Parts: sequence; C-alpha cells; structure tokens
Amino acid sequence: MAQAQWRDLPIAIALVILAGCHSSPVITATVGQSRIDSRGIEQVWVPAGSFRMGTADAEIPGVKALNPPRFVLGELASEQPQHDVRITQGYWIDKYEVTNEAISAFVGDGGYRNRSHWTEAGWEWLAGKPVEKLPKDCEGNAPGNPAACVTWYEADAYARWRGGRLPSEAEWEFAARGSKSLVYPWGNVFDSNRANVVESKGLMPVGSYPLGASWVGAHDMAGNVMEWVQDWLGDYTAKAMVDPSGPASGKVKVEKGGWWGGPFLAARSAYRHFEDPPDYEDHHIGVRVLTAKKDQ
Repeated sequence: MAQAQWRDLPIAIALVILAGCHSSPVITATVGQSRIDSRGIEQVWVPAGSFRMGTADAEIPGVKALNPPRFVLGELASEQPQHDVRITQGYWIDKYEVTNEAISAFVGDGGYRNRSHWTEAGWEWLAGKPVEKLPKDCEGNAPGNPAACVTWYEADAYARWRGGRLPSEAEWEFAARGSKSLVYPWGNVFDSNRANVVESKGLMPVGSYPLGASWVGAHDMAGNVMEWVQDWLGDYTAKAMVDPSGPASGKVKVEKGGWWGGPFLAARSAYRHFEDPPDYEDHHIGVRVLTAKKDQ
C-alpha cells in the first residue's frame, strides 16, 4: 500500500504544479461594452484601432457651399490635412457627458481643496478663488444636464479625481467616428433628430438623443456641449501618427463636438474648436472622462 502511494506521488506533484501554473482567464472587453467605474459613472469600451483623422479634401467644397459661419471656415482649415492615426491601446470612455450631479460629487468630496487632483497651473489658477462658489453656476444646471461653465483646469481635476484623464483629441475623435471615419457619430448625413444642435433652446439631459450614439455607444458626441480634450492646439500634418497627443505646450486647448444652438457643421466629429485658453469657461463647454485600461 505504501509503495502504491509513493508510486502515485509524482502524478500528484505534477497536478499541483499544473494547477499553480494555470492563470486566471483573460477577460477581454468587447466594442461598446459597458461598465461602472469606481465613482459610479457608466463608461463604454473603445478597442484599439485605426482611422482617418480630420477632414478630407473632397468634403471641403460641399461644406463651403453651405455658407457656414466664418469661424467654421477658419476651423475647417485646421482640420486638414486628413491623416491616418493608429490608437494602440483600448480604453474606457464615459458613455455620457459628465453631469452636474457628477460634478457635485467631486465638490462634496473636497475636490476643490485637494491639491493632488490639480496640475500646478490649475492649482495656481484656483488660488484665491472662493472655492465654495465653484464651479460657476451655469444656466441649465439641472442634475441630469451636462456640466457646463467648467474651465479646462476644472475638467482635468475632475478627471483625475475619477482616476482617469481627459481624452486626447485623437482618442475622442476615434470614439466618435470609428474606423469607418464617419462624418458624424451615426453616419455621413446630418440628422437633427440625433444631436442637440442648430435650433436647440438650451441644454438637454444627457442621453436625450439615443439615435445619435457613436459606434461604441457614446452619447452626445455631436451636440449638447463641446468637450475639453487633453491637447493643446497643434497643426496637422499628412504624416501617419501613432497615439498622437498634441504639442507639449500652447496657449489654447482643443474642444470637440457640437453644442446646443451651434451650426450643424460643428457637429462633425472632425470639428476642432480652438480659441479658448484653459482658464476659459462658458455654457457651451463640458467634459467627458477617459480611463486607461491600466488605470482600472
């Protein structure tokens, strides 16, 4: 009996070793998969991929024929040349624009008093300001409406509090238009039933235009409020780019997406609004947060 036990021992050891070497199954997120982050905010998964960033030459005559506002023509030039971009890492991005309710949670948790959430420049901007009155009271500040009247500094601090960051311009645009490089999040033809722009009378609760969701299920990327992104404004080149992040410094930050009451041409995913420094705020600008997979 003892000999039989010893004879079976190598088999038992081998089984233990194999069990120890067996790793947990790798769980891979799928396109548009939803999750709730550590602050209770719903996000959707954007896989790695490639797309054409900016506006193609062939689109320009059609845009100009519509007699857009002068500022759109100026910004249209900044969308060129269209170029190939590859995003090498997937990421989570907010399904909806950050709401007033979500910003209130940041305020209630002492977000405006905690230095660790702020960049050096942001903390300097905040110094001496009455934090009990921030963020600025903005029109349409119902709990479910997108938070507007936030500066880039505030948007960035909020994103850090969430354990994430603002998306780069390329990451934002990829989440909006996908590998097909669609003109709008839903396709290549404008539809006023899919975005809060043009003749809108004001901010709407996030998710009010479900038919306008992007290929990953992100809502309101064409309207309601523009959204701050990470990048300083920089010129495009025709060179293919991998994970571009914009210039290291600058004077104005890029905003993406259309806004309520704005022209429908600003609802294009390639649109770049670039006249605002990081300390600027108004009722057209909000925020959306990205969480890198490694930061989960």
